[in-house]
Amino acid sequence: MKIGKATAPHTAICTSNEHTIVVRGADLAQDLIGHINFGDYFFLLVTGRRADAATSAVLNSTLVAIAEHGLVPSVQAARMTLAAAPDAMQGAVAAGLLGSGSVILGASETAGRLFLEVEAEAKNHGGDLKAAARVVVAARRANRLPIAGYGHPEHKSRDPRVDALFKVSREAGGGQRYVEIATIIESVIPEIVGKDLKLNVSAAIPAVLLGVGFPVNALKGVPMLARTASLIAHLNEELTDPIGFGLSYQATREQTYTGELPAGFTPKA
Repeated sequence: MKIGKATAPHTAICTSNEHTIVVRGADLAQDLIGHINFGDYFFLLVTGRRADAATSAVLNSTLVAIAEHGLVPSVQAARMTLAAAPDAMQGAVAAGLLGSGSVILGASETAGRLFLEVEAEAKNHGGDLKAAARVVVAARRANRLPIAGYGHPEHKSRDPRVDALFKVSREAGGGQRYVEIATIIESVIPEIVGKDLKLNVSAAIPAVLLGVGFPVNALKGVPMLARTASLIAHLNEELTDPIGFGLSYQATREQTYTGELPAGFTPKA
């Protein structure tokens, strides 16, 4: 991704004077507070556009779908960080968000770019999305790259959140172009990869969001924003019902040392 080299700082997001705070051209106090929900406000902040009914339904649903997922590594990191520094919730939240990579939370952006690649490739096949999907998936297979958004360690038949999000998108009137592409990719995976990898929520999120005009460059921010809410919930629980040190002790109990030992060293029982 190319980063520009502006010589003067500027932004189209916010400004203010003594009496008024302006966010994306609207008076924050008079036009936004009490008039817009947080999901719609997030869309306004990111894009500068007001969310229509379809966009509002889809975006808010994706935030709900991805917010909580149990004691995943990023949540454990946050809870153990808070156990060590209970006065610094901001550090614990940051610790959890720093675990947002290609495996956890980052797959939505990767899947979204996959859908756009298939759409672009279809131009070389007379608009045939299935032929394009075969080419793109085969190229990933040849390069030993994962097919982001497909397969799940627990939900083998299909992540239940997928159909729920697709239903919201369909009933709200969201664009179905990328839902179609996502489903077509799912259909060609078995013949190319040799495994029946079903859609998971990380593919469903960009499929419905791209359909309402959400920018691909900000896709990773959706699960990050959603998971922040969950991290705060886990950290609030940690303060009253702590398990952070327990997670640490469990790792210590189960660890096995595999390095060299000095002569005469006797491992503790």
